[in-house]
Amino acid sequence: IPFLLLFFFTEKVFASLPQVERGVSKIIGGDPKGNNFLYTNGKCVVIRNIDNPAIADIYTEHAHQVVVAKYAPSGFYIASGDVSGKLRIWDTTQKEHLLKYEYQPFAGKIKDLAWTEDSKRIAVVGEGREKFGAVFLWDSGSSVGEITGHNKVINSVDIKQTRPYRLATGSDDNCAAFFEGPPFKFKFTLSDHTRFVNCVRFSPDGNRFATASADGQIFVYDGKTGEKVCALGGGKAHDGGIYAISWSPDSSQLLSASGDKTAKIWDVGANSIVNTFNMGSNVLDQQLGCLWQKDHLLTISLSGYINYLDKNNPNKPLRVIKGHSKSIQCLTVHKNGGKSYIYSGSNDENDGFSGKGHTNQVSRMAVDEMDQLVTCSMDDTVRYTNLSKRDYSGQDAVKMDVQPKCLAVGPGGYTVVLCIGQIVLMKDKKKCFAIDDLGYEPEAVAIHPTGSTAAVGGADGNVHLYSIQGTSLKSDDKTLEAKGPVTDLAYSHDGAFLAVCDANKVVTVFSVADGYAEHNVFYGHHAKVVCIAWSPDNEHFASGGMDMMVYIWTVGDPETRVKIPDAHRLHHVSGLAWLDEHTLVTTSHDASVKEWSISYN
Repeated sequence: IPFLLLFFFTEKVFASLPQVERGVSKIIGGDPKGNNFLYTNGKCVVIRNIDNPAIADIYTEHAHQVVVAKYAPSGFYIASGDVSGKLRIWDTTQKEHLLKYEYQPFAGKIKDLAWTEDSKRIAVVGEGREKFGAVFLWDSGSSVGEITGHNKVINSVDIKQTRPYRLATGSDDNCAAFFEGPPFKFKFTLSDHTRFVNCVRFSPDGNRFATASADGQIFVYDGKTGEKVCALGGGKAHDGGIYAISWSPDSSQLLSASGDKTAKIWDVGANSIVNTFNMGSNVLDQQLGCLWQKDHLLTISLSGYINYLDKNNPNKPLRVIKGHSKSIQCLTVHKNGGKSYIYSGSNDENDGFSGKGHTNQVSRMAVDEMDQLVTCSMDDTVRYTNLSKRDYSGQDAVKMDVQPKCLAVGPGGYTVVLCIGQIVLMKDKKKCFAIDDLGYEPEAVAIHPTGSTAAVGGADGNVHLYSIQGTSLKSDDKTLEAKGPVTDLAYSHDGAFLAVCDANKVVTVFSVADGYAEHNVFYGHHAKVVCIAWSPDNEHFASGGMDMMVYIWTVGDPETRVKIPDAHRLHHVSGLAWLDEHTLVTTSHDASVKEWSISYN
């Protein structure tokens, strides 16, 4: 009797980093309870635990790219705004994040938002066509004032968290504006800055608010009257534009993040610098966002990295959270010294390896028997990276004549690389054989565990078998028929089966010992199946599709399957790999990596 698949659950989410843009401030939202912090990437809002960022949750209900997300002061709801001008208010207490209200305050990108302390009113600002801001009741959308006084995009808004309420805004017209309310009415313009005003923030006690600008200056004003108190640092606060500021919980200090690649802590009362954090010398070390929450001081670099600053050692962060910020194309896993490592490939500046890596998107990766990570990329190279040294060394990059798109590794130092219109056999990191006039376009390749056969899936809907003989590749003149253009294929670890998935939503398994006779056909995906991976038990395999589904199949019984629906909401699954018989890892174009626990009955 085949195993019955009972259940699965996600164990870990390796969340994507914030999506950042040079010269644009990035908002990190804080949690009134102090446990989490929030940021956006693509259409996702990422919620991470501030003490343990490996605990993450991803909200995926926006139809367009999200720009800003902030907790209501009550902690029960999050409001998030996107580039189309949609504001969604959703529940934080349940896993489903049910939508409470949705509004469209104006047509155009929402750049910032703020709540009143009673969680009843919301101000939203950005790039509207007729207006650049709105302030309304959270449960009805009824207006509670007007945001006027600017003639260009409003970048930032904040509301005083004590009564009497005040509201401040900062704009590309080089001005900040001060409002009283509710209903909120424009009082006056603050024209102290000479460049774009990027950020305005009230202190938690409401006594002060500060404005930060691309001119490198920070001005502090009285929270109740709007009168100027001082310029931090006397003149310029930073040598570059300032993108973000965040007050300390006790309202006595201010954290600032700048394009000059530093963050600073200011004693606002004494108008003096307490700390200067030098974040590096690379352009990617520019600081675009910051958050001061409880004892945590966070900044976001242009690299997307999240830095936890150390007051006692300003030159070295306590920790730096790294990862992907762009879509992940492929993945592989590798056991080393009893520990499992997950390697994932994208086209962003990743971390984890020293030296210069691929200069373009990584299309495929595998680990060979020499513990080398073998990768091919749109930069027309195949690279061999030593996993114990984790060093990209230039001499181990092999240039291809045409762009490579897929590869497989086998025993004996063999790698078979599929390029556009070409199959290349490599041995010991050198090209030794190529077949050009194929008569079909190769799409996917797998090497039998014995190293004797390479199976190449074609856009012609067939799998073509080749023998690896010494330094040459010979066609076996044998083709296996798939149910559509082949998208991926994989041999089971014991070499008994070859599983082939195709663009027609089908997975076909062939039995190797029976002369590659068709063993079983698996239906279930609602769209093109794009990746496949065998469990180490050789009885189960997983498939991922454009339908965002992952299925786990039993080779002997196509009816016994487990479905992981919406494995990655919004984006199709781009890669699968098993860490062990009960742990599956998936990646996606949402830039996150997820680990799933699978149990059999």
